[in-house]
Amino acid sequence: MDLAVMSITVTLKEIEQFRAILVNYPDALVALDEIEVCDGDLEDAAINLGIQVGQEPDTSDRWIEGLAKRWRYVICQTAMKEKLKEGLTGDILLSLTEHTTLPLKLATPVAIYVVKAGIQNFCQSFEAKIR
Repeated sequence: MDLAVMSITVTLKEIEQFRAILVNYPDALVALDEIEVCDGDLEDAAINLGIQVGQEPDTSDRWIEGLAKRWRYVICQTAMKEKLKEGLTGDILLSLTEHTTLPLKLATPVAIYVVKAGIQNFCQSFEAKIR
C-alpha cells in the first residue's frame, strides 16, 4: 500500500469506538469531535487541530503524513510498534506526547493515521533506511 496516495477517512462507527477507548482523555475527545465535524477526513481534521495548537500547516495535501513521518523514529520503536498493532489506546497517546512535542490533540489524529495506514506499512521504508 502506498501511503503517499492514501487518504484516510475515519467512519462514525470508528469515531465512536475511539471515544469509548479514550473517554478519560479530554483533548483526544476534542480531536475526535474535530474528525467528526470534518466528516471523518483525517487530513482536514489534523490541519484544523494543528492550527488550534499553534502549528502552521504549510500544505493542505498530505500534511498529516508528513507530521507522522516526522515522528517515525519514535512511532517505529519496537515497544510502540507492538502497542500500535493492538490498536489505539490512551497509553499510546501519552507515550507519543511524552516522546515528541505533539500535544494530545494532535497526537490523536497522528496515532489514528498510523493505525489505519497499518504500522507495518508505515514503518517499512523507515526500517529499510536504518538497516
